[in-house]
Amino acid sequence: MLTVLEALKKSTEYLEKKGIESPRVNAEIMLAHILKCKKLQLYLSFDKPLSDNEQNIYREFLLRRTAREPVQYITQSVEFYGLEFEINNSVLIPRQETEILVETILNEIKDDGQVYILDIGTGSGNIATAIAKNFLPAKITAVDSSRSALELATKNAQSIGVEEQINFIEYDILKSSNNLSHKFDLIVSNPPYISKEDYSNLEPELNKYEPSNALTDFADGYNFYNVICKRSRQLLKDNGKLFFEIGQGQSEKVKDIMTENNFGNIKFENDYQNIKRVIWGNLL
Repeated sequence: MLTVLEALKKSTEYLEKKGIESPRVNAEIMLAHILKCKKLQLYLSFDKPLSDNEQNIYREFLLRRTAREPVQYITQSVEFYGLEFEINNSVLIPRQETEILVETILNEIKDDGQVYILDIGTGSGNIATAIAKNFLPAKITAVDSSRSALELATKNAQSIGVEEQINFIEYDILKSSNNLSHKFDLIVSNPPYISKEDYSNLEPELNKYEPSNALTDFADGYNFYNVICKRSRQLLKDNGKLFFEIGQGQSEKVKDIMTENNFGNIKFENDYQNIKRVIWGNLL
C-alpha cells in the first residue's frame, strides 16, 4: 500500500511538474488535513499506509490544486495569528501580512483598558477574532456587506470562544448612509485595494477563486480608503485611531487621503519584505 512518505514524494513531484509554487508544502498541508493531524506528525508517520479512501480524497485534492484552486479553500481552513479559521470561497483567504495589522493594533491598545473597535469588511472575522482573543477588554463591532461572510465569521468567533466580545452586523460602508449606534476608539480595515486594471493580471488562485469584491474596488484601488476615511470622522471618538492594511506602492496616496480627512500622527509598519503594509493615525 502507498505510505505517507511515498504519497508525499509522488504528489510533490506531480505538483512541481504542474507549476505549483511550494509543491512540498502544499502536499503536506493537504495530506495532513486528510489524516487529521499536524504537518509535523506526518514526519513521525512516514511508514503509515494510506487507506483507499484517503488515497482517493488525496487524488481529488491534487487535481483541484493543479486547477489552481488555493489549498486553503481545498482544506477549508487556515491558520492566522496562531488560531485556526474555517474559510470558504465567500471570503478572502487570511494572509500572513495581515498578522502585522493585528500585531500593530495590539501593541497600540495594550495599556488602554476597554476599547471599542469597528472592523470594516470583516470577511472570515480573522482580524476581529484575533484581536478579541488576545485582548479581552476589546468590544468589537465587525461589519461586512456579505451575509455568507458574516455567517462564517460568527462561526469562527464561536469556535475560538470570543463570540461574546464581537457583534457581527450586515453593513455596506459604501452604501449605508446611517451611522452605527455609537462611536469607536479605533477603526480597522483591510479593504479591497487592487485596482481594476491590476485585477486581470493576478494569479489564477486570486482572480479565479477568491471573491472579486474582497480584492478589488473595480476602480483605482483607493475608493474604500476615501470612503472609510470620510465616514470615520463621524464614527470615531475624539483622537480615535484608524488602521489600514495597504498594498505595495500605496503608502503615500493613502497617507494623503488620511491627511485630507483630518488624521495626523500618521505612521507605517513594514511587512516581512520591507514593504509598507500598515498605516495608522489619529483623528485630530
